[in-house]
Amino acid sequence: MNGGGLHRGGTFVLSFAMLVIGIAIRVESLAENASALTGRLLIAVLFMAAGAGRLYVELRRGRGT
Repeated sequence: MNGGGLHRGGTFVLSFAMLVIGIAIRVESLAENASALTGRLLIAVLFMAAGAGRLYVELRRGRGT
């Protein structure tokens, strides 16, 4: 595996981990009946958006090559 493939694989794994962490934070917050305006839910949404966005960009970039 060359450096580019290793970088792409690492980006994919970390992006997926960010998405999973965001989902876990959201589920945990909702299980504790947290308000919709709590900081934890905001962090969860941001983690999910960042992870999903990075995955989308990485997958789109892979198609062009």
